[in-house]
Amino acid sequence: MLKFITTTLGRLRLIAFIEGISYLTLLFIAMPLKYFFEQPEAVRTVGSVHGALFVAYVLLVFLTKIEHRWDAAKTGLLLLISMIPFGNFYADKKWLAPEDNLPHSTQ
Repeated sequence: MLKFITTTLGRLRLIAFIEGISYLTLLFIAMPLKYFFEQPEAVRTVGSVHGALFVAYVLLVFLTKIEHRWDAAKTGLLLLISMIPFGNFYADKKWLAPEDNLPHSTQ
């Protein structure tokens, strides 16, 4: 668990997960509450939290890009896929998590 807060990639993965949950909450809970039950407060609250998490996600993508020397294609894909529901979870499994399995240098 410590790896999720001690490295830039770990922080990106953690924020991506939380941001993905907030996006799903906004789409599948807050929006129906607003449009079917006339309770717009949920969208304001969840939307604000999601917006802050999204900004943090974008900043962490760029920080991780610099640190890991990602190319523009990978960076762009991570930014675009975050706008698709469940996209962050796919991106984590496909592009972010496999780096944890790379052998580490003994130096």
